[in-house]
Amino acid sequence: MKKKIISLTVLFAALSAQAQTTLQVSVSNPLKTSRTAVPVELKLDQSVRSAIVVDANNVELPSQLDDIDGDGRFDCLVFIVPEIQKKQKLNFGVTLYDEGQPREYKQQVYAEMMMSNKKIKSNNKQDLYISSLTVDNGTNPYWMLHHHGPAFENDMVAYRIYFDERQTVDVYGKYRRALELRDTQFYPDADQKAAGYGDDVLWVGQTFGVGALRGWQSGKPQMLKDVNFRTLSVVSRGPLRTVVKVEDKGWNPRYPENCSPEERIDMTTYYTLYAGRRDCQVDVRFNRDASSLQLATGVINVKNSREFSDKKGLRGCWGTDWPVSEKDSAGHKRETVGLGICLPVANVVSELPADKDNYPYVMGNIATGMRYYITFASDNETFPEGMHSADDFFAYLSAWKREIEQPCVISCSRK
Repeated sequence: MKKKIISLTVLFAALSAQAQTTLQVSVSNPLKTSRTAVPVELKLDQSVRSAIVVDANNVELPSQLDDIDGDGRFDCLVFIVPEIQKKQKLNFGVTLYDEGQPREYKQQVYAEMMMSNKKIKSNNKQDLYISSLTVDNGTNPYWMLHHHGPAFENDMVAYRIYFDERQTVDVYGKYRRALELRDTQFYPDADQKAAGYGDDVLWVGQTFGVGALRGWQSGKPQMLKDVNFRTLSVVSRGPLRTVVKVEDKGWNPRYPENCSPEERIDMTTYYTLYAGRRDCQVDVRFNRDASSLQLATGVINVKNSREFSDKKGLRGCWGTDWPVSEKDSAGHKRETVGLGICLPVANVVSELPADKDNYPYVMGNIATGMRYYITFASDNETFPEGMHSADDFFAYLSAWKREIEQPCVISCSRK
């Protein structure tokens, strides 16, 4: 099972004049079970141009510097602890430099976003790559974007987010552990399928897919239709994590009713996928207090699926259905998947009964932000971490939540 992402603010004042800063970082596992692929994120409050991370044996670990807020300065450093045993404490050395370039490491993740090039007929040879797109209220670029929005992956799983009022999270399952999207662009051809590439494994339609966040009005979920400016961006492309940002500026949270300009709100959602993990971290932020708003999320009710819930924010299903609409089913097979969502129980207003589309929640008391997690597994997986029954997947969900609720303890000091 994989573990909770750790965020730690590192405040070292008046260090910008020094050529380098050395930090001692410790990571402690409070659980009686081991963990793998534990991400550590250090928030930086100084000018950093490059960094080196080493373990207690002075072996270098891959790391990543990110500029998440887009101000031209790196604001966080990320590295991943490959494995930590039960009750174990590990130490790492971090050296930050105020000059040079970020070190290069093997890509363990990949992200892409592109316009559809009508001159190219192949679905996996598209070439109009972009990093960000903003549209005005009422503009729907869904059919102008290849795979309909940004897509991102590690070697276990891949996700995409629809660029329209649904903002649905869709998934791509794999047979083997490998990065594939650069080759398949979410649409493998017959030769690639024969060679063992993965494919889209879920038909989402108008549903939540896997954890899309929407409005809640008139007793039902509402698409994010009335938004002054909608922007989707690939913020970070690796080597250890991808970050995709969805901005809904000037959203009308009262839709389908009208609202005053003062009632509109900016909602920004970050989807972060780390190497070695099948789950995706979702961070939602508002530009003002949103405590009075109610929102909706959940996972799709896969046809004839079996449901799991702990009634405290953890919910999932395991089922089998066509991954595309009936008219597009040629060349596809029915896909069996497990889907999961883990929500902060303090923000769960109600867990609603399953309907024909979703296993839904009503969310609230969010103030200015909320973090939750989504995950999935495909029955196609042939690698050791694969799961092939509802019982196995639901056991994974329970262990997943335990590690989310009991994260590794991180401490940081200056050497």
